Amino acid sequence: MEHTNANNDGKHVHDSHSHHEHEMHHHAMHEGHDMHGHTRVTHDHMNHTGHEGHDHAGGHLGHMSHMGNLKQKFWISLIITIPIILLSTFMGERLPFQFSFPGSDWVVLVLSSVLFFYGGTPFLKGAKMELKEKNPAMMTLISMGITVAYIYSVYAFISNHFFPAAGHRMDFFWELATLIVIMLLGHWIEMRAVGNAGNALKKMAELLPGSAHLVDEHGNITDVDLKQIQIGQLLIVNAGEKIPTDGKIVEGNTTVNESMVTGEAKAVKKAVGDQVIGGAVNGNGTIKIEVTGTGESGFLAQVMKLVSEAQQEKSRSETLSDKVARALFYVAVTAGIIAFVVWFLITKNVDIALERLVTVLIIACPHALGLAIPLVVARSTSLGASNGLLIRNRVALEKSKKIAVVTMDKTGTLTEGDFRVSVVESLSDKWSNDEVLLLMASLESHSNHPLAVGILEEAEKREIRFPAPENVTVISGTGLSGTVEDKQLLIVKPAYLDQKKLPYDKNRYQELALRGNSVSYLIVDNEVAGIVAQGDEIKEEAKNTVDGLKRMQITPVMLTGDNEGYAKNVAAQVNITEVHAELLPQDKERLIQSWQNNGKPVMMVGDGVNDAPALARAEIGVAIGAGTDVAIDSADVVLVKSNPSDILHFFSLAKNTTRKMVQNLWWGAGYNIIAIPLAAGVLAPVGIVLSPAVGAVLMSISTIVVALNSMTLKLE
Repeated sequence: MEHTNANNDGKHVHDSHSHHEHEMHHHAMHEGHDMHGHTRVTHDHMNHTGHEGHDHAGGHLGHMSHMGNLKQKFWISLIITIPIILLSTFMGERLPFQFSFPGSDWVVLVLSSVLFFYGGTPFLKGAKMELKEKNPAMMTLISMGITVAYIYSVYAFISNHFFPAAGHRMDFFWELATLIVIMLLGHWIEMRAVGNAGNALKKMAELLPGSAHLVDEHGNITDVDLKQIQIGQLLIVNAGEKIPTDGKIVEGNTTVNESMVTGEAKAVKKAVGDQVIGGAVNGNGTIKIEVTGTGESGFLAQVMKLVSEAQQEKSRSETLSDKVARALFYVAVTAGIIAFVVWFLITKNVDIALERLVTVLIIACPHALGLAIPLVVARSTSLGASNGLLIRNRVALEKSKKIAVVTMDKTGTLTEGDFRVSVVESLSDKWSNDEVLLLMASLESHSNHPLAVGILEEAEKREIRFPAPENVTVISGTGLSGTVEDKQLLIVKPAYLDQKKLPYDKNRYQELALRGNSVSYLIVDNEVAGIVAQGDEIKEEAKNTVDGLKRMQITPVMLTGDNEGYAKNVAAQVNITEVHAELLPQDKERLIQSWQNNGKPVMMVGDGVNDAPALARAEIGVAIGAGTDVAIDSADVVLVKSNPSDILHFFSLAKNTTRKMVQNLWWGAGYNIIAIPLAAGVLAPVGIVLSPAVGAVLMSISTIVVALNSMTLKLE
């Protein structure tokens, strides 16, 4: 929530030190539950829906993310599968490498049963969830294939063993085993590629300390569990501690690092009457605060509520492979039932009809489909990673082609996000630029104000050594005065110069201020000696990124908490025409929803806790790598290098990835267009029923093509 200059009277954008001396707008809802309770509720709720935070690896993997170790499941299943492949026939045909011995079919039955219940569980659980949501997709298709194969094979086994007179029935243990192993492999590849993401809500809860120093009416201080703190109580926050709750300072002054919460400048000056946010880090002053918000009324808790709501809605998004799987599921069931009815009417034999039905249902779940997407995702995530893009939710790749609006936070995304000295100039022939900096650094050397820190860093960078100042005093609302090497110095705002009628170049001041700088003047023995401007520098790639988005017919928009004048100025420099300024986290999220309601999918790029709700709400949330853990956990994509132009790389990678996915789905599922009708026996009248061997060859070819095609993915 970038900060708004509270005393912005419209004449100029920022004046010097006042930039930091404003309050944080803050709407709190009063519901007074403790925060930890709140997060726990959220987590439980998420686990019930089967989505861990975001449904990270796309629809069906979300169901699987917490279902045991996929890698271990895969390897154990593979070991069980090898004897099944060697000992059981393939659709009734004995392949050259297969053999059997007396009782070998019992071994196959036992191993297949173990495999079905051990290796098949993730799919069966996933299918149960999909069916509960009346939304059959990948998991349902796989479960149908393996369940039908298993039940029918057990039926065939019992029939062949105990009722041999009924004739030999074909079993499908071979298909069952290979299907489970290949699908597990595909899911493991994808999980590994996408990686398990952390949990944004948990990280937010951890921003608050566990206890607080409570001051009672007699001034005694006791440490109290944070859950017991109530609004109106007084707390002491020592230097360097995390601020336990939202509050108002009643005693003391300090600087507070709110950057992890607001995404704004690193240190913000706070004095009596100013608001502080729970979770921010106190600087080097001790303060006493009156609690204004705890638990669910606190700022962080509200941000968490927004994030968890947005994540739950987002986790319902559907992947391409789920759509294909759903279509295949309906096609297979329909074709299977028709085949069963027709064969039964022709032959009057339930067994023949049942065998056709089963063959159709099993063939409909192609092995290649299990690898079609995971192999592309694995290739595309590793390509992305080597180019500074961490793709944490594969649905983001598929959604990218629909994006109409890219909203960007200003501080930290388009700008560097920290105060730096941008200009130091001497205004007098007596001093060089470096001497002006030396005098200012000396006078500021005892201050912890953000602007002082900037000046000292610049002096250090230029390797300027400065003497210690004497008699330094703070002139309230104006600046500092003191003596350095017997010279009387002042560091002041322009208002002081106007008041004392000291001449200075007002146009130069306006020009620097409009670029978002805080401007201070150095006065040496009553003469204006120099000027220093400090500001947040615009990232050099920002403009190219915006131009690139416009070329792709995407509207770039700036969303910021900073004041409008400064925001528009930065926007103008990077070619953004649409700016929304002075926003709170919930405003950012609301704006994104309004675009979405108008049918414009949004990508949000941001870096702070204040961006987290918007990141979770947008179709694609992109976190800048140097931002906060919370932002990164709410996002689908992370720009590791904190370079905005990587957004363009993401779009090109996504375009190529989606193209490959579609090709693979055609290869993986397309052969079903031929295989399902053949398995159903449409050509039986002319003597062609899908020979199992041909089925196997088709299946292997499509799986190999899918694997090779995935490897050719490139980032243009």
